[in-house]
Amino acid sequence: MNIFVAKLSSDTKGDDLQGLFETYGRVDSAKVIIDRDTNQSKGFGFVEMPDDREAQAAIDELNETDFKGSRIVVKVARPRTEGPSEGPRRPNPRFNR
Repeated sequence: MNIFVAKLSSDTKGDDLQGLFETYGRVDSAKVIIDRDTNQSKGFGFVEMPDDREAQAAIDELNETDFKGSRIVVKVARPRTEGPSEGPRRPNPRFNR
């Protein structure tokens, strides 16, 4: 099962997520998403667990708990959709000066 983890503290690393979720079972991968322009955490990540029962237990136990100073959100990840989700992107006025 692919698990979405949000509201992560800025210093959370993939190894931190791996350790947190390994308490509930085997973890195939754990990664925090990094902004390629700033090289900073985007505040969310994904954990893959092969056993759905263990993954669901992790979701049930960890959602809305404190981790590294942040109250995290943990839920089943939705599959990515093709194309933009909210229509075309609008220019950011901060960068068009």
